[in-house]
Amino acid sequence: MKFCAVFAVSVAVVMSAAHAAIAAVPVVAPAVAVNTNYDPLPQYTYAYNVQDALTGDSKSQQETRDGDIVRGSYSLVEPDGTLRTVIYTADPVNGFNAVVQRGPLVPQAVVPVAHAPVARVVG
Repeated sequence: MKFCAVFAVSVAVVMSAAHAAIAAVPVVAPAVAVNTNYDPLPQYTYAYNVQDALTGDSKSQQETRDGDIVRGSYSLVEPDGTLRTVIYTADPVNGFNAVVQRGPLVPQAVVPVAHAPVARVVG
């Protein structure tokens, strides 16, 4: 029992010395890089549209940003042929908000297939 008490006191003394040594080391804050490319009023507008008659792929998107306010929409033709359109806005006060609309069936374009001429055997 006497050994345990001596061991516990020895460990406590060693740990106190270690903590004192750590506390004596000055803490230096790392240098922080300053971003000089910060734009306080970011603005952009973009849009794209895909209409591929061969694959039936049909989609589009447009978006505009003015400062912290983003407005946009995107649409696509779903596998069942309906048109899904999502109209969205995002800002620091209201967050991200979206309204999803489903439109009527979109008529599928019929792509004519060109057939090779049939060779005739004369004989």
